Amino acid sequence: MKHHVPPVFAVPGLPRRRFVQGLAAGGVLLGMSAWSGLARAQEMKPASAAAPVLKGTEFDLVIAESPVNFTGKPGVATTINGSLPAPTLRWREGDTVTIRVTNKLRESTSIHWHGIILPYQMDGVPGISFAGIAPGETFTYRFKVEQSGTYWYHSHSGFQELTGMYGAIIIDPADGEPIKAQRDHVIHLSDWTDEDPMRVFSKLKVQSGYYNHNMPTAPQFFREAARDGLTAALDKRAMWNQMRMNPTDLSDLSAATLTFLMNGTTPAGNWTGLFKPGERVRLRFINGAGNTFYDVRIPGLKLQVVQVDGVNVEPVSVDEFRFGPGETYDVLVEPRDDAYTVFAQTMERTGYARGTLATRAGLAAPVPAVDAPVWLSMADMMGAMGGSMAGMNHGASGGNGGHAGMQGMQGMQGMPGMMHGGMAMDHGGHAMPGMAPANPLAVPSTQARHARTEYGPSTDARVDMARTNLDDPGVGLRDNGRRVLTLADLHTIDGPLDPRGAEREIELHLTGNMERYTWSLDGLEFGQSTPVHFKYGERVRVILHNDTMMTHPMHLHGMWSELENPDGSFLARRHTIPVQPAQRVSFLVTADALGRWAWHCHLMFHMDAGMFREVVVA
Repeated sequence: MKHHVPPVFAVPGLPRRRFVQGLAAGGVLLGMSAWSGLARAQEMKPASAAAPVLKGTEFDLVIAESPVNFTGKPGVATTINGSLPAPTLRWREGDTVTIRVTNKLRESTSIHWHGIILPYQMDGVPGISFAGIAPGETFTYRFKVEQSGTYWYHSHSGFQELTGMYGAIIIDPADGEPIKAQRDHVIHLSDWTDEDPMRVFSKLKVQSGYYNHNMPTAPQFFREAARDGLTAALDKRAMWNQMRMNPTDLSDLSAATLTFLMNGTTPAGNWTGLFKPGERVRLRFINGAGNTFYDVRIPGLKLQVVQVDGVNVEPVSVDEFRFGPGETYDVLVEPRDDAYTVFAQTMERTGYARGTLATRAGLAAPVPAVDAPVWLSMADMMGAMGGSMAGMNHGASGGNGGHAGMQGMQGMQGMPGMMHGGMAMDHGGHAMPGMAPANPLAVPSTQARHARTEYGPSTDARVDMARTNLDDPGVGLRDNGRRVLTLADLHTIDGPLDPRGAEREIELHLTGNMERYTWSLDGLEFGQSTPVHFKYGERVRVILHNDTMMTHPMHLHGMWSELENPDGSFLARRHTIPVQPAQRVSFLVTADALGRWAWHCHLMFHMDAGMFREVVVA
């Protein structure tokens, strides 16, 4: 299917580069009406200012609208206490916190405490855990803080999260902080669109590739033909067209509509975190974006990852890490020079968020060029079989690797591995006869179990032989010359919370139809599905099997997800787990939280389109 490529979206009179980087003084407008036009720099929140920090056990939060201007086009954000990001809340493990939330919007709202273990009535998901907070009303959240680390909070109503309603949570350990640092900065990444989010969603429903400006082009085709030969170039395009798929479909949105923010500041604004020479600096990275995966690095510095999703891990030194909406990563750095760029490029490579670590305000370091976009590979499309056909390794995932895989697709119908666009293919079992383990639940299953509901209009792809390896950094990061973090590198220091193995195994498939822009679980959009039931106290293995070509950050509310290796050994405690294209991951859950919970993809439009389930623990 041929896709129409829309013109680059731009603000009239504003150069494209300036639009992508935003205004140097962009942000919340102070003391102005929403429609008074461009503000002077002194009337804006300083670009390098951090969010206010509120400490203690009693908090009052007011949700309202605030005028903003990030790109030259005035807009309205959903803010908490007039701040974007919202105030950072600093709690202490073991305390009981009381948070009074007043709604001054004209619509209902809510706050979800992301990753916080609490009674389900306090979880803040309208229609699941409570009715929401009506206009003019105040709702009081009260719960005991049972954990420590870096977390965040955000709206769970409509598209309010995408319009600015998110903030950081820092919980100090009751027994003292084991991670030693002399300086501490929150780095809250997000994304902003000047368009009405509902308008954006409507465009995606009409044409899922509307904002994808990295689609294959005619000049690119001729370059491939000159390099690889005309037949190979034609075969490559024909195969993608036959499968009705786009090899550059890494993200639904891009810089065509998004401005990428660091602590509510545009790249041109250059948020700055200060340090003194010789200090060890802790950076608490939070991905509060509605749609964007970020690849984070600080050129000239090693990043020592010490905490993930609020839980301490064995330190691992890397150059770069990728994280999706919902995830948090804490790293330690030891800067020696006067200034370093904190660089967070987007996975689809159309833009970046950027800030600076510096010894004084006003300094800056060189900003790297955004890496070239990389096509999805055969393994991203087909899983294990795609990797074997294309000779897949971490270095074979760029344009050449994908090209080799496409050549191998010719004549593949009837082979095991995947089902696309009606090309149904069977597969064999994952264990040889007589070789099954004594305990069938000792290791995660590998044989795909497609639900009958996957064979419908909401699903355009099914992968039979999904990848199970966790040592893949993902498309665009493979063999890029930098040491990139993978899920396999993460090891929670104190091991699993529950030593028991799985008592049963459930499998959910991440499904979608890009032409219709529908997203679902097992082919069922929320509203068509029934809840997933956990028996209180049981130990359950959950398998998430991604039948799509996009990475989904999956967030289970109320309970920890204990990620495991393919051999069943424990890796890390998570609250949000990214599942790559054609990948199969497993984790254990102890159903120790009675009530009703949400379980969804944290890409906002995927969740809203239907990749959402209710979980009932009883």
